[in-house]
Amino acid sequence: MSTTLTTLTGWGRYQASEALVHPVTTLEQIQELVRAAGPGSLIARGLGRAYGDAAQCAGAGVVDLAALDHIHLDPQSGTLTAGAGASFAAILREIVPAGFFLPVTPGTRNVTVGGAIAADVHGKNHHVEGSFGCHVRQLRLIDGSGEILTLRPDAADPQLQQDFWATVGGMGLTGVIVEASFGLIPIRSSLISVDTHRFRDLDGLMAAMVEADHRYRYSVAWVDSLDPRGRGVLTCGDHAPAEQLPADTARNPLAYDPRALAAAPGFLPGGLLNSWTVRAFNEAWYRKAPQHREEELQAIAPFFHPLDGVSDWNRIYGPAGFLQYQFAVPDTASHLVARTLERLRAVGAPSFLTVLKRFGPANPAPLSFPIPGWTLAADVPAAIPGLLEALQSLDEEVAAAGGRLYLAKDARQSVGMFARTYPRLAEWQAQRRHLDPRGVFGSDLSRRLAI
Repeated sequence: MSTTLTTLTGWGRYQASEALVHPVTTLEQIQELVRAAGPGSLIARGLGRAYGDAAQCAGAGVVDLAALDHIHLDPQSGTLTAGAGASFAAILREIVPAGFFLPVTPGTRNVTVGGAIAADVHGKNHHVEGSFGCHVRQLRLIDGSGEILTLRPDAADPQLQQDFWATVGGMGLTGVIVEASFGLIPIRSSLISVDTHRFRDLDGLMAAMVEADHRYRYSVAWVDSLDPRGRGVLTCGDHAPAEQLPADTARNPLAYDPRALAAAPGFLPGGLLNSWTVRAFNEAWYRKAPQHREEELQAIAPFFHPLDGVSDWNRIYGPAGFLQYQFAVPDTASHLVARTLERLRAVGAPSFLTVLKRFGPANPAPLSFPIPGWTLAADVPAAIPGLLEALQSLDEEVAAAGGRLYLAKDARQSVGMFARTYPRLAEWQAQRRHLDPRGVFGSDLSRRLAI
């Protein structure tokens, strides 16, 4: 095992730090690293798609799990067992032709199983099926003593149940996830039957989203962040049944072959995004959506992972990188959606990718992000003057409303904001001490937030 001193960032290319990267190939190598590690000196890393500093450990060690990528499908039980380094992209290539789909997928397929559990990722179906951790049946974890634990949510031992839920959403700070088994969704085709509706204002869009909770498995809205009315496009759908397919597709209903169609251009001094380019993009995106269209057949990739069609799309924000501001708030604080968009417009922070989704019930994980209500995510260039002050002000409003920020996307919230908005933090910290009594696992994120 060779180690390399490497400069690392999250997907937002913000706040880089150097660490020794250990590309492991066996569980024994991970155990050796853990047993030799000092306090706060080790964190696992997959494909680096956390937007902030969750998979960085400045001046210490990062365990690269890419080689732990085995995949085994049990079609009889509809269960997949995979190594922590297996990507959703690779898994989809295995399971879709076999008639299965992931129980939950975020907006990119370029995430690993370990990362999906550590961040407890959510998707367009949280209001129906919850986050990824809800579907994990078993995981294997190397704890802070270097021991391999098998954790299940239904374990007979209550302590093992608590260990499981502390690891789900625990941002890699309870140990190194090395393998997991999770349930899959059976499908009869690789196409999605999609209903699209265009709205001229945010109130109409949000009212339709609440109604969609009861009608659709998947729903997501794009919002024009620069339009004062908050116009947007709502897309809802479900996996298409075989009988809905046209004759040419019906001959191979489970065909699946996604690929990146383009590459983002290299860095420009100020990036490609400004109010003019974003306004042009938003106008085109809004106009191309139909006023109303039902049962349009779309492939999995453009419906679930549209940005994966452009490799390295994060480069369009320029060398300073970008921040994603993603919060969750209860239904009683729905006004903060409009308030956030208004505040970002006021400081001139253009977001061409502004996504609004609905959340259903939370799961038992103390640090899991979703709570019932709304989640808004906006990507903005990090170099915008006054942006950090604006976000800090919004933090206060989110916290006062009973909301929180997503750790997998965060790169700048304060210690106080985090502690105030995750009320089960002390409970989780006790579980962490049980799993990692020497405090081996740490990250730039955990140091920044004093987790």
